[in-house]
Amino acid sequence: MISTTGTWDFWIDRGGTFTDIIGRRPDGSLIARKLLSENPQAYRDAAVQGIRDLLGLQSGDPIPAGRIGAVKMGTTVATNALLERKGERTLLLITQGFRDALRIGYQARPKIFARHIVKPAMLYERAIAVDERVRADGTVEREPDLDALRIELQDALAEGIRAVAIAFMHAYRYPAHEQRVAALARGLGFPQVSVSHEVSPLIKLVSRGDTTVVDAYLSPILRRYVTQVARALNAGASPAPTAGSDHSAPRLMFMTSAGGLTAAALFQGKDAILSGPAGGVVGMVEAGRAAGFEHLIGFDMGGTSTDVSHFAGEYERTFETEVAGVRMRAPMMLIHTVAAGGGSILHFDGARFRVGPDSSGADPGPCCYRRGGPLSVTDANVMVGKLNPDFFPKIFGPRQDQPLDADAVAKGFGALAQEVGDGRPAEEIADGFLRIAVENMANAIKKISVQRGYDVTRYALNCFGGAGGQHACAVADALGMTTVLIHPFSSLLSAYGMGLADIRAHRQQAIEAPFAPGVEAAIVEVGAKLNQQVVDELIRQGLCIKQVWIEARAHLRYAGTDTPLPVLCYRLRPRSKPSFTEMEPDLASMQAEFERAHAARFGFIDETKQIVLEALAVEAIHDAEKPQTEQQDAPKDPPPPVPAARTRFFSSGKWQDAPVFTRDRLAPGHCVAGPAIVIEPHQTVVVEDGWRAELTTRNHLVLERTVPIARRSPIGTKADPVMLEIFNNLLMAIAEQMGVALQNTAYSVNIKERLDFSCAVFDGSGAL
Repeated sequence: MISTTGTWDFWIDRGGTFTDIIGRRPDGSLIARKLLSENPQAYRDAAVQGIRDLLGLQSGDPIPAGRIGAVKMGTTVATNALLERKGERTLLLITQGFRDALRIGYQARPKIFARHIVKPAMLYERAIAVDERVRADGTVEREPDLDALRIELQDALAEGIRAVAIAFMHAYRYPAHEQRVAALARGLGFPQVSVSHEVSPLIKLVSRGDTTVVDAYLSPILRRYVTQVARALNAGASPAPTAGSDHSAPRLMFMTSAGGLTAAALFQGKDAILSGPAGGVVGMVEAGRAAGFEHLIGFDMGGTSTDVSHFAGEYERTFETEVAGVRMRAPMMLIHTVAAGGGSILHFDGARFRVGPDSSGADPGPCCYRRGGPLSVTDANVMVGKLNPDFFPKIFGPRQDQPLDADAVAKGFGALAQEVGDGRPAEEIADGFLRIAVENMANAIKKISVQRGYDVTRYALNCFGGAGGQHACAVADALGMTTVLIHPFSSLLSAYGMGLADIRAHRQQAIEAPFAPGVEAAIVEVGAKLNQQVVDELIRQGLCIKQVWIEARAHLRYAGTDTPLPVLCYRLRPRSKPSFTEMEPDLASMQAEFERAHAARFGFIDETKQIVLEALAVEAIHDAEKPQTEQQDAPKDPPPPVPAARTRFFSSGKWQDAPVFTRDRLAPGHCVAGPAIVIEPHQTVVVEDGWRAELTTRNHLVLERTVPIARRSPIGTKADPVMLEIFNNLLMAIAEQMGVALQNTAYSVNIKERLDFSCAVFDGSGAL
């Protein structure tokens, strides 16, 4: 779409290793760039430097006013601070008698039979037990002593603590005490005060308290980074332009974990954990829709890990999760991560092969990077010929002008073959490691699909990330999938998703009432309040209310269970002023949807059990202006593409001759039958035997299996180190799926909080 203002827009994913930048020129065309996220010798911030590069500016040059219209970003700044425990020094204020509640948690043991339990470090530095108490029915048992608390807060402030998290019993329903204590803390000069009834107004003190601590711990770090970027871009600090403000300043927005953009000034720590991966999900969905697919599995394989996601017409979110040992109750995209990437290190312990979970990282990187790194998944692809040094950027060696070191890889696998000592050649060993990596990634996909009652064979695998194209066909085969989609920006799809994301505002509140006639009044009352809050948030960002639409979902569960399922309560299309009070909740349709979802997830419904309305979630959405995907005409009988070279790669137990095609030699309508390799600007796509790749009129590469896969192969009676690991992983995956089903449907607190079925069946090594 051509810009009517003559300005650039930038969509950025600031990852842990690389920062991806996509610039949309004033004429609507897109241009991409990748930079190292950390390179202090060259620039202070990769995102700002990428913008300068695309604008043709030198490092350190000021960005001229009026050149940029909008900057939409996802960032791992908060995630890294959480993982590395480098957030703000934080003080926890909690109801007296519950000082150690967050430390005790739910008493869940990560491994039941482990003799030494190492619990994650708490994010808060100190905890103060406040002598206050409100009962569950709202009766005030003790008022907080603000004078005594003032002295303790002043002491903490003098010690250098600048962030306060406040979580009192039953404050999600009766917040008066939290409000008074928060006013005191702010009046004393604490720059960051997070209160649980605003951060996570839901039942469960532990999860609500943890979420509040996360917000207090990360928000100052996030605010400093946002301010740094805003100053470099000359962007405003307020959510929306105000009278007298510089209207030539760019609009700066950030991606939240829930998959929506928000103004930089409203970006909070609790909403930033999955900022980058959430952009990948949005990009995956929008790219899939443009290609004509509505049922998608997202497969994002990078250097360290693989992120997988599921889409069947609506974005899937989780409202309670655990990241880096910290429990959180905040809406996040449902994304599962497994430690399997291009840098995952290969191990042989004398009996079986293992891939990861440790990674060679960017430095030293895999063995082929010429830095003395260990054998990794990337090296296995070099060994079997799926990564060709002739078509890989020559950026290695002391002068960054040498290709991948295939000789070092061959030497490393030759030594490993001698260590294994069963006579198999080096390329077969490398292929075995790749099969294990593929099974690990396939099992991760099963967690967000099969484990939740979805048939993945009806889905298309949307493959993205720098390493995804090398394994897409193999992962699809492991899952019984027959279609793979690869977008032209697949290696930068998270950044691409930033530009396609809607601006969203989300609120939720606990209700905890029987789902029966009469509950409509509670739904309308809470919904009207949340509706007003989310609409006001978008209005404060300067958005037109006529383009805003509203969705509300009720979180329902059976009484005695602990797994609520969201069902659609109402949806309002754009109008002059969306209003919840005009709606009449249809309890019958909501119950029917809940029962369908419960049967799909758990395999049964229980008509004897009372359904409980746990909470209501309301979201306001301002539709993004989606760039139009260019569609080219395809000739009826295009001449066959001419390969740039010929090679061979080892797969399915044999060497296979394969042509090599560069993407610029393919035109719409061209088909490439496997085995073949397609070289794209930022990745390599391996078309396995039995698959066919076609370039569509929208410039998408669609891979389809044309020959049914043979599912039976002889194994023999001798222990095979590859199959041993694959079977072990499959058994673990089955055990974990059974454990999750038991946890979700159990009534016993002991089972619910202590069950780790995989550890009950297997010991720490995974052996029986």
